Amino acid sequence: MADFDLAVVGGGINGTGIARDAAGRGLRVLLVEQNDLASGTSSASTKLIHGGLRYLEQGRLRLVREALIEREVMLRMAPHLISPMRFVLPPEPGMRPAWMLRLGLFIYDHLGGRKILPATRTIALAEDPLGAPLKHPYEHGFEYSDCVADDARLVVLNAVDAAERGAAIRTRTRCIGVERRDIWRLVLEVRGRRDIATARVLVNATGPWLKLFAADVLRESASVPARLDKGSHIVVRRLFQHDRGYIFQTSDRRFVFALPFEGDFTLIGTTDQVFTGDPAGSKPGADEIAYLCKAANQYFRKAIGPADVVWSFAGVRSLYDDGSKRAQDVTRDYVLTLDEPSGEAPLLTVYGGKITTYRRLAEHALERLAHLVDAGPPWTKDSRLPGGEFPHDGLAALVTTTRRARPFLGEAHARRLVRAYGIRVERVLGPARCLDDLGPCLGADLTGAEVRYLMEREWAQTEDDVLWRRSKLGLRFSSEERERLARFMAGAVGRGA
Repeated sequence: MADFDLAVVGGGINGTGIARDAAGRGLRVLLVEQNDLASGTSSASTKLIHGGLRYLEQGRLRLVREALIEREVMLRMAPHLISPMRFVLPPEPGMRPAWMLRLGLFIYDHLGGRKILPATRTIALAEDPLGAPLKHPYEHGFEYSDCVADDARLVVLNAVDAAERGAAIRTRTRCIGVERRDIWRLVLEVRGRRDIATARVLVNATGPWLKLFAADVLRESASVPARLDKGSHIVVRRLFQHDRGYIFQTSDRRFVFALPFEGDFTLIGTTDQVFTGDPAGSKPGADEIAYLCKAANQYFRKAIGPADVVWSFAGVRSLYDDGSKRAQDVTRDYVLTLDEPSGEAPLLTVYGGKITTYRRLAEHALERLAHLVDAGPPWTKDSRLPGGEFPHDGLAALVTTTRRARPFLGEAHARRLVRAYGIRVERVLGPARCLDDLGPCLGADLTGAEVRYLMEREWAQTEDDVLWRRSKLGLRFSSEERERLARFMAGAVGRGA
């Protein structure tokens, strides 16, 4: 008998989503990730939960409809990690005409059964404060709704929920070999030590490593129809003061977003470039940074250049190769292929997908495996991620309640903690009755108590795990503070934290 019903390789949003869904259906689940959770593409997105406005233009109505429906499902599921945002879209002379944009937004409003988010409106940009940061004297524009998310924490909390439902989550564990018989025999490497696990079904959810894993570990000789595409982003000091985002058209008929980010910054992205090589080494190229600066400078009064970039990151998307010539035209829809030769254990391969539709992808994955494993019914649509057990519009009230119970917390500190942990903020704060009870302040408002929680409950092992994936406090940490955090975490490991 196999140790597990399902072995999932890949700790990104697709892998953790499948692990969570399967564990909640009563299956024995193992998830292995070679690095940290969300250490690849799933922490390098544009942070949007959206239908994909540009996919309407490509006629991909099913993809857009599914994503628009999921947008509000996810808003209810994780109201601490996901929040509504209004986006300003100014028409640009010589590009898509205003009537086309308005028609697209009308379809966008009505295609997905929108109930929570407000509808599109026309705004007089020449008079509205939303037009003030813009360079050109736009008379009118459109404002519509989507959502933004903490992508990496979304991954981590899927893993947390999977583990609480019985899944084995093993980070920094490489699957270096397999033996395929009537069950899978996986050879795992952890800190130089080898281990063996067996499973009835194997799920390849390795994202941009899909081809490498298929060739080097699975030893598949057939060509894998995956195409790698790199999307890069830059972060600069805040370009506008309000809480709306902007979506701009570019001369190559793409869209670029500019979003308020972490209070004091603006996030600008993304690019589309064909990628080859090792996904672990992906980073924005000088040409991509220049492209994003140029796109922003086309619209904003405040000019930026590469020297103004305080942080940049790139993610490599593993897309199903549908034969499109241009990178931006390749489908973002997910494709699931099931290989089940007679007498051999099945292999499910996951291509593509978006953070917005990861929950549906996981449901479809379990549907594909229904004849192979004795799983319970679908359950995630009305579920909550850990900490998200409060109303979709209840974040402000939760911050108020937290500050009332812990008056030593400042407004900004309490808001950051609630946005990260939701109602589980009490588990982070523990019995603390004053700020000193939370241990040393390691930089910004990060305390020893929070770091210990992340190490004990969320698999954080390095300072990057804490500063860039469990939070974005890396934007506010000096090199000296990073070293202090690293020493604290090393000491906590020594004390058994």
